Amino acid sequence: MNFIKNFVREEDGVTAVEYGLIASMIAVAIIAGASLVGISLNTLFTNIGNCLSTANCAAAA
Repeated sequence: MNFIKNFVREEDGVTAVEYGLIASMIAVAIIAGASLVGISLNTLFTNIGNCLSTANCAAAA
């Protein structure tokens, strides 16, 4: 029983776990942001390609 009480009270390694959680949240935010930027760039370059191939640039603007 003392082992369980000591295990619950022990704080060694807690900081490392917190840093790991923060790093994982930052990584998720970076991946989500990069994905959104990639989608926007894909749309932009698709519009530019359509403008150049059809010479109808008013629709792309």
